[in-house]
Amino acid sequence: MGRALGRRLHELGWKMGVVCARSESSARKAVRFIGAGKPQTGLSVQVLASKVVLLTVPDDAIAAVAGELARIGGDEWRGRIVLHTSGALDSTVLSPLKACGAAVGSMHPLQSFSGVRIPPLQGRVFGIEGDEPAVRVARSIARALEGTPVKLTAEKKALYHAAGAFAAGHVLAMEEAGVQLLMNVGMKRAAATKALLSLSRQVLDNYETVGPHYAWTGPLSRGDYGVVASHDRALQENRPEFREAYQSVSRLAAQVLSQETETMLKKLETISERVQVSQKQKGDEA
Repeated sequence: MGRALGRRLHELGWKMGVVCARSESSARKAVRFIGAGKPQTGLSVQVLASKVVLLTVPDDAIAAVAGELARIGGDEWRGRIVLHTSGALDSTVLSPLKACGAAVGSMHPLQSFSGVRIPPLQGRVFGIEGDEPAVRVARSIARALEGTPVKLTAEKKALYHAAGAFAAGHVLAMEEAGVQLLMNVGMKRAAATKALLSLSRQVLDNYETVGPHYAWTGPLSRGDYGVVASHDRALQENRPEFREAYQSVSRLAAQVLSQETETMLKKLETISERVQVSQKQKGDEA
């Protein structure tokens, strides 16, 4: 994310200062990718030459980096802006720098970063929060990148990030689970992936154009509980996580997509219990 944001901002005319990384090779590689900046191994007082500092480090390293920067700069941080790019953490993790007089905040583009190429940022939501001077700078950066800044409260930051996890990482897990099931019935990975991606894209296109209720498809959406039960039984033959996920996602669908939530939840509970009893009886007979 740091390299991608740096590259785009440099292309838009923002001046790059030092580019810090844990190793010299990583810092030099980042500078080459960005096209500007001075490579720096570790943290030093040179960071203070910049009015705005972006911390694009892993979430569990932000507090330590903020503490080290506060130790290095002390009161010289007064009047400067420090932003981190975590989606889950709020700006309080930068409290050591705030205590030194910096305005702190967070700025998270709701976009996946593969590390291979720069993803498009136009139209993407940027979740921002923190001290007002930091929020103003974050908003300016987001708009420069043609993104849409959305101001969040610190208390809701993790919930905002969880929403992204549902729509990205969890969707990928569901997609890969489906691919593995198709491979289990004899399809090659490439064919299975192509088949399910086509299906998923169609559903997502429908979701965008006609909304969740009309886009919802599959046996559960039709109340075809016999088919749902057959899925449950078939998934008994796979790793338990597959069946557990299917049951959990079915209950979630009942909550967020169905207009008859309670009835559907009761039906799903009955199916689960009956399949469990049936499997136990088979095991006893064996």
